[in-house]
Order: sequence, then structure tokens, then C-alpha cells
Amino acid sequence: MFISNNLSTFIFSADNSLVLKKLLFLLFIIALCPFSGYCQDIPHYEKIVKTTNDKSLKLAALDSLLLRTFSTNPESFIKYSLDYISLAQEMDSIEWAAKKAMNLQYPLTNYANDPLNAITIINSVLARKYKIKDSSLLGGLYIKRGKANTKVDFKKAIEDYNLALENFSAKDSLYIADAYLFRGQAYSQLGKFVLAGEDYTRAYTIYEAKKEYNYMVFAQEGIINMFSMNGFYEKAKKEREALIEKMKVLGLNSFLPNEYYNQALDYKKMGERDLEYKSLLLAEKLFVKNESEESIFIGIHSRLIEYYCEHNQIIEAKKHLDLIENLDFDLSGNPSAELNYMGGKAKYLQSTGKQDEALALAKEKLAIAKKLGLEDEIMSSYSFLSEIYYDIGDFKKSVEYNQASTAIKDSIYNRSTANALAYYQTLYETEKKEKELVEKTSNITLLEKDNESFKKAMLFGGIAILLGFGLILLYRNQRHLKSNKILQEKFSQELLVSQEGERKRISKDLHDGVGQQLLVIKNKLMASGDEDTKKMVDHTIEEVRTISRDLHPFQLQELGITKAIEYTINLIDENTTLFISAEIDNIDNIFSKEDEVNIYRIIQESLSNILKHANAEAGKVSVKKFTNNILISIRDNGVGFDFSEKYQDVKSLGLKTLLERTKFLKGQMKVTSKKDTGTVLEFQFPL
Repeated sequence: MFISNNLSTFIFSADNSLVLKKLLFLLFIIALCPFSGYCQDIPHYEKIVKTTNDKSLKLAALDSLLLRTFSTNPESFIKYSLDYISLAQEMDSIEWAAKKAMNLQYPLTNYANDPLNAITIINSVLARKYKIKDSSLLGGLYIKRGKANTKVDFKKAIEDYNLALENFSAKDSLYIADAYLFRGQAYSQLGKFVLAGEDYTRAYTIYEAKKEYNYMVFAQEGIINMFSMNGFYEKAKKEREALIEKMKVLGLNSFLPNEYYNQALDYKKMGERDLEYKSLLLAEKLFVKNESEESIFIGIHSRLIEYYCEHNQIIEAKKHLDLIENLDFDLSGNPSAELNYMGGKAKYLQSTGKQDEALALAKEKLAIAKKLGLEDEIMSSYSFLSEIYYDIGDFKKSVEYNQASTAIKDSIYNRSTANALAYYQTLYETEKKEKELVEKTSNITLLEKDNESFKKAMLFGGIAILLGFGLILLYRNQRHLKSNKILQEKFSQELLVSQEGERKRISKDLHDGVGQQLLVIKNKLMASGDEDTKKMVDHTIEEVRTISRDLHPFQLQELGITKAIEYTINLIDENTTLFISAEIDNIDNIFSKEDEVNIYRIIQESLSNILKHANAEAGKVSVKKFTNNILISIRDNGVGFDFSEKYQDVKSLGLKTLLERTKFLKGQMKVTSKKDTGTVLEFQFPL
């Protein structure tokens, strides 16, 4: 997640305590939504990467390339990610390298089928983990390494999930739930179903409490699959039906096809082929494209192909095969969908007498199943190959494959039986411990019953005393804070008044003293005829007058606030390259003289900032009078700026002074600045 800091919008008020919250919210939005650079194409950023020697600029260009290739070009995304991580590590930006390493894990593991490289990259970041202060980031690295290790070694994956749980803090509750969910999946793959069930339950509880219902479904599905893998089909069915009802209540309809599809698989294992068929039809009916996973679509129709072929309904089978083959879906990145498709098509080929094609496809399916270590798919592939060899008359191979299928089936059965015994043994031990705990709790309750009233009295008394002290401390603290705030505001206001008085004095001295002396000098020069020196004196007199006017706006007294503002705008328009327009309502005699000075200063200082820093071609000043307030808007089309950076700069006093003057008038100030499109300053003052 990268932060683009080219947009800053804040609202300040004299009594507004939400400034910090607004700042944090804005940073969060900016981090999620990079605003700039979308108009630039990939070659533009590739050129920057190849030509620039500025590492920061190169890193930003790589980030833009990653944004553009994430969902469109996995190979380029992997390449740019590797370059980014290497450069970030070279620049000692370990947290940025960590974020990109986490993003890279999935495509490198699943698309490039290179989990070992993903592990190596994450290890290179973890070698400097002492530089990572964010607990969610550090724990997330271990989760990502665990996901890569599930392709290599489930035991190592579990170790990674344990490390993730150790490094997450209490605020990372959802990430903790993820770690439990993934660890439960790893335990399930290792056949440790009791431990898996405990982790699934922990994850489910956290997800439900946080209302993360989609992930809650994944956790509950893990529990259901655990029962199914152990042969507890009725238990799995009961849990699945409860989950389906919960999905309907929560509106999670996109998950329903998957649940009915999984129930169909369980019915097949139970030998309930008619119920399997009904569940598949229900899954097909509920499937909604663009909401449900297309891999589920392939699974549903592949199983229907097998069912129709077994019942000699070849025309129906062909319809479902055509639906799959006309689907624009890349099967290479989804082993489960690929295996389902191969199984369905091979069954159709066998049923239509194309035994050689069916044999080749069945062997390919077996190879993939072996590579992935999926016992159920290996067993079904052996059984199907046995059927094909029987059909073509090669009875020796038919027997061999049948024996291989039976051996795996017996192995699964024995393991399921052992797991079932372990499961029930755990339940028995748990119930026994709970019973002993209840008995001990009862005894303790009886022993403490006599002291209950005394303890309650002591407890309530202690709470009352602590509460009293707390209220006193809170009251004193609030008074102290309020007093400090009042003193600070009073000091700022007095400072502004004192500053304005000093400016007025200096302006008067310049006008009455230095200005008069210069006029005397000018008159003498006129008598002597020295034109060059006279011009220099004229220029100096004009500068003194300009400084005098800037120091104290005498036109306020002579013309009034409205004309003074118009005079200042016209002066800037005529004497600078800035084209400035104005819409000024008459606001004379609304504010006190002191307030008018502050309003004039706000407009004057805002325009001065545009001339000094904005590099703008045009600007506009608007002063609108409403029933209850005055709204002043000053905008330009200049380069803009980052508000948070500018406001935190101790050398930059312009914004701070504007805010202090706004507070003095009990108004609100709003700053909207977007890089390359200008700045808008808005001030609202109550009447």
C-alpha cells in the first residue's frame, strides 16, 4: 500500500477537536487510493526506471508499474516486484520491501509455481526484521511465508503461523484470525483434525465478532471438511445445513453453490447418487456468474457430466461439456478446476468410445494429482484408469490400477479410523476435564458463599473511593487544560494585536519621518537639476510608501474594508503577472476596526503566498455576505502543496498565522490543495 501525498483537505475550527482524526482518516484514504499518474503509460515508467539515477524516483516509477501490471501481466508484476524489493533493501526501506514481498508471494507461488523463491525473498526481508516496527507487517510476513511453505512442507508452514501469532499484537485481531484459519488448514492436511478444529473455531469466533462474514464462512467450511474427511458425513451435513441457513440470513448467496457442490461430493462418497444429482442441480441453479467462483462452475458441470455418462445420457453430458469448454477461464492457475475438467471430459470420451483419448487424459490427470499429492484424486484416477483398461481388454493393467486404487482407499480408511478414534478420545478427555472443573468450581462457590456479602461491600466501597478520586483528578485535569487553552489563545491574540500596533507605529514613522525627509531631498535635487538622482529618490519614496501601506493598511480608514480589499486586488493585478478576478460583496460596518484589520490581513497574506510560492497564472478572490456569516474564498491555479508537510514545517509560519487570525475572529478555515491543479483557501466568519 503506497501513499500518494498530492491531495490534502482539512477543516479547522477554533473549537474543533477532530483535526487529528481527520488527518488520520485522510492518510488512510490516500494510502488506499493513489490519485496521480494514471494518465501515464507503462513505457513512460519503464523509461524512468532505465534512465534515472535518482533512487527515490526509480522506486516510485516501479511502484507505478506494479500498479498497472498487478491484475494484467503476472510475469511483469513478478519482475518489477523483484526489482522494487532489491532497490528498497538497498535504500534501507525495509518496511516497503516487506510490503512488496508480501504482495509477490501469491503470484510467485501459484502463477510461477516457485514457492521456494517466494520463501527466499521473504527470508531476505526477515533478515532485517528488527527494522520493522509494525506488528501487522511483521506477522504478515510469517503468514505469507507459511502460505508458500504449504506448497513445500506443511510442518514448516505451521511453524510460520506460530511465529505470526507470536508477533501480532492485540490490535491485529483479524490477522490473528487469518493465522488460526491457515494453521487449521495446514493441520487438516497433516491429518491433525482435533488441532485443526480448535484453530477453525478460534478463527470463526474472531471473524464473527468482527462481522467479517466471508472469512467466517471459510473457517466454518474448514470444520465441515474436517468432518467429511474423517467420514462423519452426517455430522458434516448437519454443520453445512446450519451454515447455509446462516449464509441466507447474512445475504452471502455467492457462497451457496459451493456448499451444495461440496454436499454433492459427500453424497457421492456415501453412495447416495440421486441425492448427489439433486445437490448438483441446486448448485447449478444458484450459480451466478461474476459473483460465484468459476472454478465451482467447472466442478458442478464436470460432476454432472460424470453422472449423465454413468446413466447413458450422453446428449445431456455433451451440453455440460460444451458449457465448460466455451468458458473463458484459465485453468492452468487452478489445479482443482483443471482436475475436475479432465475427469469430466475423460468420462465423456470413454462413454463415446474414444478410449485412447480418454486414457491419455486420465493419465495426465493422474500425473497432476500425484504432483499435488491429492489422495482422493489419485485414488479416483487409478479407479478410472482401471475401467478404461478393462474396456480396451488390457485386464492385467486394469487389475494393477484397481489394486493401486484399493490400496489408497484402505490407507485413507485406516487413517480416517485412527483420526476418528483420536477425535472421540479428545472429546472424552475434554468432557472429563470439564466435569472435574465444574465439581471444583462448585466446591469453591460453597466455600466463598459465606464471604460473598463482605466481599461485595469491600468491592463496591473500593470502587466508590477510586471513582471519587478519579472524578476529582479528571475535574482538575480538565480545568488545567481549559486554563492552558485560554491562556494560549489569549497570548496568540495579544501577540497579533501587539504585532499590528508595532506595524502601525513603524508605518507611521516611515511615512512621516523617512518619507518626509526623502521629499525634502527630492525638492533640493529638483533645484540642482540632478535628474538621475531625483529618479532614484522617487523610486525610494515609492518603495517606502509601499512598505508603509503593507505594514498598516491606511486605506482601511480612508476607504473602508470593501474598497481596501478591491484596491489591494487591483494593485496586484496591475503590477504583477498574476491575472486576478474578484467578486466582492459590501461588508463595510459589519466588523469592528480590529476585526477588519485581521480580515484584510488574511486576504493580503493569502495573496502574498500565491505570489511567492504558487507559481500561478491566475487567481480569484470571492467575498460573499450571507444572513449569518461571511464567506471568503481565495483560489489559484498554481502548483499546489502538501498541507500536512507544510503545516508541520517549523520554518513555515504563513498557514499558522492565517489559522491564528481565523481563531481570533472565531471563524473556520478550510484548505484544499491538489498538486498541479492549485489551491483553495476558504474562510467563514460568523456575523
